[in-house]
Amino acid sequence: MSKHDDNLTELFDKNGNLIGALITADLWTKVKPMIKDLLPQEAPPERPEPIGEWKTLQEYWDFPYPVDTNVHCENCGNKTEDWEKDDPRKFRLTSCNLGGLVSFNCTACNARIVKKHFKDEITVECTPFIEKKNKNLEARY
Repeated sequence: MSKHDDNLTELFDKNGNLIGALITADLWTKVKPMIKDLLPQEAPPERPEPIGEWKTLQEYWDFPYPVDTNVHCENCGNKTEDWEKDDPRKFRLTSCNLGGLVSFNCTACNARIVKKHFKDEITVECTPFIEKKNKNLEARY
């Protein structure tokens, strides 16, 4: 790592090759308008749902209650009893792990629904999608 000043930090791999740079939010807001034509304009392709991870969670399910497939969006009221069987999908699986953490995006309002499967209970959190983000705090959303 090499610092040019407090606004820019160059990043190098183990062989000393420059691989990137970190800039402060303040500097980014200044240079972004100057380089906007160089930045990709298309949204990245949507990642496939991690169905394999969902199947692995089901295979190793050791909670004292049955597999939970219902999803409800507190933001817009969208709901389903079995998200896997919906066609078209009302909720899109975005992440899943063996610890019981399962996340969805609501296809109606794009809110994030997180289901945390604990030994004796399931907790659900719904976070509304924020269209206009403060660019200086982008990583905090």
